Amino acid sequence: MLLVAVLAGCASAPQQPSGSTSQPSSKGGYYKDDGPGENVPPNLASIPDAVPRGEPPHRYANRPYSVFGKDYVPISASQPYREQGTASWYGKKFHGQKTSSGELYDMYAMTGAHKTLPIPSYARVTNLANGKSVVVRINDRGPFHSDRIIDLSYAAAYRLGYVTAGSARVEVESVNAESTGGVQVAAITSQAPEKATLEEKAAPEAKGTYIQVGAFSVRENAEDLKARVTRELAGLSEAVQVLLVGNLWRLQVGPYRSSDDARPVASRIESELNLKPLLITR
Repeated sequence: MLLVAVLAGCASAPQQPSGSTSQPSSKGGYYKDDGPGENVPPNLASIPDAVPRGEPPHRYANRPYSVFGKDYVPISASQPYREQGTASWYGKKFHGQKTSSGELYDMYAMTGAHKTLPIPSYARVTNLANGKSVVVRINDRGPFHSDRIIDLSYAAAYRLGYVTAGSARVEVESVNAESTGGVQVAAITSQAPEKATLEEKAAPEAKGTYIQVGAFSVRENAEDLKARVTRELAGLSEAVQVLLVGNLWRLQVGPYRSSDDARPVASRIESELNLKPLLITR
């Protein structure tokens, strides 16, 4: 029963888990016999991120398991996780099937499949090519393909801009958070920031709450967004900064003494710039 529970959904059949053995379509974008549904909702671009909340771990889906002769040991909810690699997506072939959590897979919900992240848990996935990011709820296992680290729902892949390409280089970062007033308040559980070179600005030492507006692999993209924020939101210019944290240039505003102090500014950024900021407490 444990094996059945763990290999449900994205990995429902060990012979073909989440595109692991299928070959890409000649059109690109999805795998043979898979793809987008026939009645795709018109509001995919506005489907909101998953809202992190406290949930008990699944009884079976977090136990060690084996697929294709390889052993996997899921990590605990308190263990930091951040990794860069390839993300793929899975669609109509698995839509409505059971995931490893026992829930039915909804290709139009903001979910993801991961080999070792806790089920359920939440992760921020950033497309390193364009800086777009989403928060998804991990409720499935996979993808069991050597060059991929996460499978996302069709909706999440659409938001990240790689539905047609089929895959993208991403950063996956575990998120522990609660939602208050529509703004996510999160402590990103990642590795310590890497030291920057003399030409690069390292993460500040000041403790407090920061509003992260975006994360980019290219510094110029972060600087462009900084110019937009300071231009359109008066009074924030001195608090807006571009920081190199890990391998990403992050646009952050702050620090603020508490989440309560930062939340009104984050709400303003969200409403006036149509962005989804993340509150980070150091």
